[in-house]
Amino acid sequence: MAAHKEHTAHAHQHGKDCGHLAVRHGDHTDFAHDGHLHRVHGDHVDECEPQGHLVHEGHAHQHGKDCGHVAVAHGDHTDFVHDGHRHAAHAGHWDDH
Repeated sequence: MAAHKEHTAHAHQHGKDCGHLAVRHGDHTDFAHDGHLHRVHGDHVDECEPQGHLVHEGHAHQHGKDCGHVAVAHGDHTDFVHDGHRHAAHAGHWDDH
């Protein structure tokens, strides 16, 4: 579950033709912007970040440059969009982001 963390001072309106990569994430769409992901939430934008360390169990697929999944720059690492969520490499396994 993502924390409700409002991204303040964000005048840009994300949507279908806003120019940012749209990433389906569970029951909503995130937009990749400035190294993090934004979720339109009512009349404002939230930073869509997971709470805690969420290990994705049983994930044998190795993400990388040519794995076929969308790569999204996310802070100091790259997430890979897979099955409605994002995977991030962490200590020999994949985390759900």
